[in-house]
Amino acid sequence: MNVFSQRSERVKGVDIHPTEPWILASLYNGNVYIWNYVEGALVKSFEITDLPVRTAKFIPRKQWMVCGADDMHVRVYNYNTMDKVKQFEAHTDYIRHLAVHPTLPYLLTCSDDMLIKLWDWEKGWVNTQVFEGHSHYVMHVVFNPKDPNTFASASLDRTVWGIGSHMPNFTLEGHEKGVNCVDYYTGGDRPYLASGADDRLVKVWDYQTKACIQTLDGHAHNITAVGFHPELPLLLTGSEDGSVKAWHSTTYRLEHSLDHGMERVWAVAYTRGSNSIAIGYDEGCVMVKLGRDEPVASMDAGGKVVWARHNEIQTVNIKSLGDAHEEKDGERLPLAVKDLGSSEQYPQYLAHSPNGRFVAVCGDGEYVIYTALAWRNKAFGAALDFAWSDDSNTFAIRESSTVVKIFRNFKEAQTLRLPYSAEGIHGGSLLGVRTPDAITFYDWAGGAVVRRIEAEVRAVHWSEGGAGVALVGPAATHILEYSREAAEAALASGEGVDEDGVESAFELVGEIGEPATSAVWVGDCLAFTTSSWRIAYAVGGETTTLAHADRPLYLLGYLAAAGRLYAVDRAGAVVAYTLLLPVVEFKTRVLRGDVDGARALLPTVPEAEHAALARFLEARGHLEAAAEVATDPAHRFDLALALGRLDSAAALAAESGSALAWRALGEAALAAGDLGAALLARTYRPSRAGEVVVRWQADLARANPKAAEALANPDDYPNLFPGWSEALEAERAVYGAVGAGEEQGVGMGAGAEEAGVDEGADSEEAGAGAAPAVGAAAVGSAIGLASGPIRGAKEAAASNGAPAAGQAYAFHDDPASAEEEAEAFGTEAEGFVGGGSADWGEEPEAEAPVVEAPALAPAVRLAPEEEDELSAALGALTPDEEALLAEEGLDDEDLAGFGDADEDGLDEGAGDFSDDWGLDEGAKRD
Repeated sequence: MNVFSQRSERVKGVDIHPTEPWILASLYNGNVYIWNYVEGALVKSFEITDLPVRTAKFIPRKQWMVCGADDMHVRVYNYNTMDKVKQFEAHTDYIRHLAVHPTLPYLLTCSDDMLIKLWDWEKGWVNTQVFEGHSHYVMHVVFNPKDPNTFASASLDRTVWGIGSHMPNFTLEGHEKGVNCVDYYTGGDRPYLASGADDRLVKVWDYQTKACIQTLDGHAHNITAVGFHPELPLLLTGSEDGSVKAWHSTTYRLEHSLDHGMERVWAVAYTRGSNSIAIGYDEGCVMVKLGRDEPVASMDAGGKVVWARHNEIQTVNIKSLGDAHEEKDGERLPLAVKDLGSSEQYPQYLAHSPNGRFVAVCGDGEYVIYTALAWRNKAFGAALDFAWSDDSNTFAIRESSTVVKIFRNFKEAQTLRLPYSAEGIHGGSLLGVRTPDAITFYDWAGGAVVRRIEAEVRAVHWSEGGAGVALVGPAATHILEYSREAAEAALASGEGVDEDGVESAFELVGEIGEPATSAVWVGDCLAFTTSSWRIAYAVGGETTTLAHADRPLYLLGYLAAAGRLYAVDRAGAVVAYTLLLPVVEFKTRVLRGDVDGARALLPTVPEAEHAALARFLEARGHLEAAAEVATDPAHRFDLALALGRLDSAAALAAESGSALAWRALGEAALAAGDLGAALLARTYRPSRAGEVVVRWQADLARANPKAAEALANPDDYPNLFPGWSEALEAERAVYGAVGAGEEQGVGMGAGAEEAGVDEGADSEEAGAGAAPAVGAAAVGSAIGLASGPIRGAKEAAASNGAPAAGQAYAFHDDPASAEEEAEAFGTEAEGFVGGGSADWGEEPEAEAPVVEAPALAPAVRLAPEEEDELSAALGALTPDEEALLAEEGLDDEDLAGFGDADEDGLDEGAGDFSDDWGLDEGAKRD
């Protein structure tokens, strides 16, 4: 599978970074590029020289990139900062290849000058040793991974050297033409080395006996690259014929042949811990993923883990940690690894039987069943794939693309000859046979077709009881419910069975919007991992994330006694994550409609999980149950509103002191017609509700006196407002002592001074109009209203440590000055009256402005639109009243407002704000 492809000039060398998603490419045009193969983006670009750069390597431990070019120089760069670290002339001819020592500060270079040189960067890049003796260009050097004190070289003199000192330990001769490349075998104990030459042959050598043990003939042109993959049982070869071939490193059977149509192959690279390879072509570079990423591992129900490391089989026992060990989520478990044995074939599949007594290993076209404890051979045979049934005595093998055999008690019981070509098989409650575009499920007992599902399926995961199955596709994971009873009844009667099997056998119950990279069932819950390194679980259609890992993890299984989900990474490190079974069972019962049964499980669920369960219940429409479980105050408030429990919501709003909560409560109360709750919510302070009611009554009386009289004031009739005393107590607890207007910081008559309003604040400079009305401020806050200009008001406020009025006023004898000052201080210049000026007249033309106190949280006054909304609800005119107004030439707007001025000045109630605004009669001009 292609991971990355990038067209460019001729690529002569490639390398893969071991930790970053980077490919290093050295080009014939003299440039070196670093590509991000995940994002497909160019990360770094180095313009090295005008001549070909034939080789480049990462040195990750130094954050360096080192390259050799035809100008005979070696250059070293910091690949993060792109600074040049070092440049020096290393040879007297083209530099063909570089090799970096795995642990020591050494660099090997080889050249057309027929020399190999060793450089030590810790000693200032001094040339510590020169190896000579080749009689032609030295094309390739590589360190021995099993003994880094030795290395091998390939030369056009047709020889391969193994060097441990200044002279070669051995010389391998057998190629008829020049040798271009060489590599050591990395796995097992075999002392093998591969070489590729211009004779189009690849030879595998035993460098201890100097014998050629295999010759691979398959390429049509010069061999330019060879390499034993460190993770897969593959020998990779590249050629100028444009192909890369993958040969099995044990059987030497040709497994794959890759040709991307990008002309000649010049280099192949790989890295430990990854199944991917990078290929350099004439026309660019490509990264290809081979085999499977997930480790070959399995865990039985008792916590015993078995995995394959190449041909070696190892085991660990999770239960050996004991109960005293404290496991932290995501941390590697300190498990003692035990060598269990070896496998004759390279394992590509390894799985315990359902009862854990046997372990099946499949690979290299063969399968072997071992006893789990002693690792003794129980059964074996030829197979491309292997699959266990849910019965440990039954299994199936795919013998070829059209033949599947079923075994019972380790004896062949049935052969399925398929009318199509199968790609793989999957075990579980049913035997699944996969093709590129469909999967067909067969009954284990009789081999009958249960159901054919047209979908591209990559993996199948059955639940322990067989009622659930997850089908993993290329873009999503589908969760299905399998009805064994319906399937068996239909197959027995023949009813409801068509060419695709039993239609009622499966029902889709959920979908996960991404493919699972691994999965295990925990009861009716599917735990899974994703390519984004997320660990999560799904119950029905609800998905919950457990954690985000810092590397790819693959699930092994679940131990109910520990309440832990276990996973392994590619390096064999086992980690665990908490997944509480009571939480899973709770959600499962809710999904089955057994909410009462779920309630019964609550005592077994830790309280820390209750908030998440409340969200889960709410999402399923079980609001009553969610309200019982919820612990988060904000969520409890939302649920109380959703259930119409306004009293509970009011109590929660009082506890939180949140203005947003009060506003939401007010809107809900209005929608429900609960004006008492709306009144309480909109004032935000129960003790101020009486003042608001007085204002409503005065306003409403002009349009509908009867409705005004019907309004009950909680100050006068607390018995009509349930929970009123509790609300006042809650207010005292939140805001401190409350009471009448004097305690609120708004004076009535003689108390005006305490409110920050001087007795004469309205007189000479305010003109003949009504004194400005001052809205209620927050508790204990003086408003700081001054009779002078705006600056005076602000200064008065500052001196008293109180906020300035929300709408500070500006009075002047002429409108221009007033407007100028208002604009300068960012306030309004509306409703100004003259101070007895001849130009403005002796009588005021409008009321003095209402000066609002700032709405400190929680706010005191209703917004105008909210006031209108409630007034309309309470004081809407009847049709008869509207008709009466029409006869007088009036409408309801003429009755709105507080004493609008008539033609002769102020009407009788024009300035009567004494009760509502905290200004006594003496504070007004007659």
